[in-house]
Amino acid sequence: MNGAGEPEAGSEFANRAAAAGLMADTQYILPNDIGVSSLDCREAFRLLSPTERLYAHHLSRAAWYGGLAVLLQTSPEAPYIYALLSRLFRAQDPDQLRQHALAEGLTEEEYQAFLVYAAGVYSNMGNYKSFGDTKFVPNLPKGVTTYFSGDCTMEDAKLAQDFLDSQNLSAYNTRLFKVADREGKSHYEVRLASVLKTDPALDSELTSKLKSYEFQGSYFQVTRGDYAPILQKVVEHLEKAKAYAANSHQEQMLAQYIESFTQGSIEAHKRGSRFWIQDKGPIVESYIGFIESYRDPFGSRGEFEGFVAMVNKAMSAKFERLVASAEQLLKELPWPPAFEKDKFLTPDFTSLDVLTFAGSGIPAGINIPNYDDLRQTEGFKNVSLGNVLAVAYATKREKLTFLEEDDKDLYIRWKGPSFDVQVGLHELLGHGSGKLFVQDEKGAFNFDRETVINPETGEQVQSWYRSGETWDSKFSTIASSYEECRAESVGLYLCLNPQVLEIFGFEGADAEDVIYVNWLNMVRAGLLALEFYTPEAANWRQAHMQARFVILRVLLEAGEGLVTVTPTTGSDGRPDARVHLDRSKIRSVGRPALERFLRRLQVLKSTGDVAAGRALYEGYAAVTDAPPECFLTLRDTVLLRKESRKLIVQPNTRLEGSEVQLVEYEASAAGLIRSFCERFPEDGPELDEVLIQLATADARFWRDQIKEVPSGQA
Repeated sequence: MNGAGEPEAGSEFANRAAAAGLMADTQYILPNDIGVSSLDCREAFRLLSPTERLYAHHLSRAAWYGGLAVLLQTSPEAPYIYALLSRLFRAQDPDQLRQHALAEGLTEEEYQAFLVYAAGVYSNMGNYKSFGDTKFVPNLPKGVTTYFSGDCTMEDAKLAQDFLDSQNLSAYNTRLFKVADREGKSHYEVRLASVLKTDPALDSELTSKLKSYEFQGSYFQVTRGDYAPILQKVVEHLEKAKAYAANSHQEQMLAQYIESFTQGSIEAHKRGSRFWIQDKGPIVESYIGFIESYRDPFGSRGEFEGFVAMVNKAMSAKFERLVASAEQLLKELPWPPAFEKDKFLTPDFTSLDVLTFAGSGIPAGINIPNYDDLRQTEGFKNVSLGNVLAVAYATKREKLTFLEEDDKDLYIRWKGPSFDVQVGLHELLGHGSGKLFVQDEKGAFNFDRETVINPETGEQVQSWYRSGETWDSKFSTIASSYEECRAESVGLYLCLNPQVLEIFGFEGADAEDVIYVNWLNMVRAGLLALEFYTPEAANWRQAHMQARFVILRVLLEAGEGLVTVTPTTGSDGRPDARVHLDRSKIRSVGRPALERFLRRLQVLKSTGDVAAGRALYEGYAAVTDAPPECFLTLRDTVLLRKESRKLIVQPNTRLEGSEVQLVEYEASAAGLIRSFCERFPEDGPELDEVLIQLATADARFWRDQIKEVPSGQA
């Protein structure tokens, strides 16, 4: 974790973050011919009423303003790069700048490379890829995160998490600053994201927490006000959105979000999430806050994101049928009933067309909220993002690496439909399944200690979650990837069920093709995942891809020719590889292997057995050059033939009088840049200054404090 410069020598945590930069040069380059697609939501937006459009507009504005916080979460230099590009393109649009650049002697290729880089910064909200976390500029400090100051180590992060647990404070909306080491004792600042900095004459649940603490021989100061000017803009538009809310659930949800961002309270965000869960089947769906913890090296702090989307009724009807079958399908999962939630809380599951997704990247599906206590007792929602999936479906035959020729046409035909099935199962029955065994603050258990037997040991359950402990805080660095692996495995396992396939309209030979392509896609993804592994530090940079590699390892371990990965030489004479999946053995060999693996994953998660869970997961995630697969060598082949992820151009909404207009852009790097140039028409220059001031204050803080650290300290 680096603040203002290179990682400190000897810092395990800094070295872990730095590993993201130790890749081949091609890892840092966004190619000139990178794919760029537009997010199409025109028809869904057209069907909104004037009031729904106003609601969507102000929620979108709140999300885009909040998304600027990601720049401050990504790297020390990201806000400066963003501000520089914004100033440049306000002075001249991409076409005008092109003419000037060519007149000054740049080639078309050089100018295109600049446009692609700028588009990459906007698309990823920083100069690191949101998917894989590698820098795409070669001449700046390598591998950083700004969730922590530069002198923090993994031990500091663990100590801070223990402190937060002791005070029942969530890490989701925090950053950790190591202020100084004095007289052998460390001093830390835990900074909460909020509009308020000092505490006014307001009695809030957070007031008593904002003070100094002594904890395990160190000192902690809990403060707030991180990202204050940005969150003020978020709050202003959430207030405006309230006037157009469709019902009281939406009004109360927004009120709690406003309190959360104003006060810095995760508890208020949880209350807002409760109202959000209760808001069933809205025409305009949204969620906003510090959500996913993928990019925090410790796995506890959330990156800001906000989305606004509109219902796709045809696909949503299929998901509703899946929800109706969920209780029966949950019984098919390979763990005892005691390891499943006491009651299935029927969730919303809708297919949405995204209008706005502010943050560093756009997923294909979402299962939220991420608060385990709410998911177990209140419920959750599942979202499939239809127009995002449509972009992902677009695959050219010549771009299909590592597949046998006989598989390519089948893969192109069924990739989209099979992905719909996988996303549905992954979100609803993957993330939506499984129970955590918890002992609350009064000592009461949510399971019967006398009768619940661990199926792996045949003995009574010996471990569980104590009060204040969560899945993220307990499993920390592997939590996100482990959970994605569990959800992906559930999808593969349950797609074999004829009832599931019938819900999505597949029977007979078509159903068998959907199953085959779904499993084949996972096997191929496991090989492609090697791009996101860093050999120098022996770590993974992307949670989903690590999960897919683990599943590949499980299926390879099953043996009997189910899966093979064979190095070859391509038609161009360069190294290549082929993956083979024997479709006749998916049920006879693959299903039992996945069944055993899934049961172990769930039992270890339910019981909070971190030691065994880490040993299992990290064992499968290890990348070596041991035969027969020789994965380190295969990684070189994957890097040689890798395809860059597409950039996605999103529309804007514009208020003209009392009406909201949808503004769309061409699918190009220039179009993506124009979308950002027009995103903040009223206060763009002001926002640039705010970002520069916040980034400079961070850099000054880190620089001043590092001077006080005695030599020999990490």
